[in-house]
Amino acid sequence: MKKILIINGHPDAESFNAALADAYFKGAQKSGAETKVIHIRDLNFNPNLQFGYRQRTELEPDLLQAQKMLKWADHLVWVYPVWWGSVPALMKGFLDRVLLPGFAFQKREGSLWWDKLFTGKTARLITTMDQPAWYYRLFNGSPSHKAMKKQTLQFIGVKSVKITAIGPIRLSKESYRNKWLQKVEDLGEHLK
Repeated sequence: MKKILIINGHPDAESFNAALADAYFKGAQKSGAETKVIHIRDLNFNPNLQFGYRQRTELEPDLLQAQKMLKWADHLVWVYPVWWGSVPALMKGFLDRVLLPGFAFQKREGSLWWDKLFTGKTARLITTMDQPAWYYRLFNGSPSHKAMKKQTLQFIGVKSVKITAIGPIRLSKESYRNKWLQKVEDLGEHLK
């Protein structure tokens, strides 16, 4: 049985991203997958990696639980809006605090290389934006997609990362949003 973890990075519980996370969860439940959800907005933690990697900042209980869930999962589904070409600040803080050396990767002594500790996992990014996805890709170079796929997930060993980019959301009609909710539910049902 596939183990899926959905991580909702939007700080607003009533956002379209929250509805997308719910839609993927609903689809994954239909497939019979074991599914868990993290709503980053509900976690109690300091998003500031205060000392970088120079000194260890003790992890709050919510982050320790999040790490257990991240290790447990076979497939990670990240749902978040693209803000200023990046991820929301709270989600960035979550990434900084949980994907630590010794947990997600391990630096090699005396080397520039590292060991990737999340090998064997897959991921999907479901992102929303206020511009057409093709415009974000062609004219802006998809910076948040590249940062999450290559510089974060592939850095720690998640080799297969698929992206679903949805936009524009601003000024979109309910029929457009409903179409995407159904597509995302289908992704969950087919474990993609």
